[in-house]
Amino acid sequence: MEENNKIDIKSLNLSELEEFILSIGEKKFRAKQIYEWLHIKLVKSFDEMSNISVSLREKLKECATLTVLEIEIKQVSKQDQTSKYLFRLPDGKMIESVWMKYKHGNSVCVSSQVGCRMGCRFCASTVNGLDRSLMPSEILEQIYEITRDTGERVSNVIIMGIGEPFDNYDNVMKFIRLLTDKNGLNVSERNVTVSTCGLVEKIYKLAEEDLHITLAVSLHAPNDKIRQEMMPIANKYSIAEIVAACKNYIEKTGRRVTFEYTLVDNQNDSDENAQELSALLKNKLFHVNLIPLNKVEGKKYNRSKNQNITRFKDILERNGLHVTVRRELGSDISAACGQLVAKNNVT
Repeated sequence: MEENNKIDIKSLNLSELEEFILSIGEKKFRAKQIYEWLHIKLVKSFDEMSNISVSLREKLKECATLTVLEIEIKQVSKQDQTSKYLFRLPDGKMIESVWMKYKHGNSVCVSSQVGCRMGCRFCASTVNGLDRSLMPSEILEQIYEITRDTGERVSNVIIMGIGEPFDNYDNVMKFIRLLTDKNGLNVSERNVTVSTCGLVEKIYKLAEEDLHITLAVSLHAPNDKIRQEMMPIANKYSIAEIVAACKNYIEKTGRRVTFEYTLVDNQNDSDENAQELSALLKNKLFHVNLIPLNKVEGKKYNRSKNQNITRFKDILERNGLHVTVRRELGSDISAACGQLVAKNNVT
């Protein structure tokens, strides 16, 4: 957030930073030095920028803010080393991030908003509604602080934490471009996933961004009737509209689309539901990720039985769909979206 009209310097791309540096009477090449301190060396204060003059550092303090998050709580799973972070933003608000270690590299799941207004009835992120959206710097800083804390490089980023990324579209796009910038952390676009509950206009807009990222859509139902019971957003967009937008995304980008499907006992996990979903998603570049529900206190929904999860997966596969069941990482540390914030009763 901008403070007293100061520039949020970590949210600027390199060309914007060059313009800013010129506007305060400094030489253009200083911007590249500052950009490296911010996005490669990951400094937490202007005073750490040792190859620029003291006078420039003081000038930056006067006219710019350097967004830094503080770790409020860190929980490490005894099961799989997954770490859940509760971060305090500069204005005191709280968000969550999750660090996951895989054989193929380290992944971080980041939040894009403080709270969420989508209201999905099985999700902890919506409990207190939407407070505000995050700036690009605040999304980036989740990754930067985890990198500082672990001492390890992040190779995969999932924008699937608290918030609806497409409800904060411009800031999320800016974040992705900063994250994947070759002058910065240089994470591969192909290793970035953005998850939406299905804001159709934004899916079409994303297809025109010339980004090679993975799109994930929270579907959670095989038909509009069930989806409307689970997700208020389904009253605005039909499944047919969402699938059409996803097919357009594939045509424009050549990238696979993942459909997230949380399995809820006696709600969307029957054999008939599996057959209906199979008919809906017959496309070689559609992928289904089945998610065993994480029980949220105060929500009526319960997790599907293990045998139902297995049977649902088998039916989809027999019908030719590409299917995975999400590994349950960090279940002993409230690692699912919004659980730690809700558990600590903070926003």
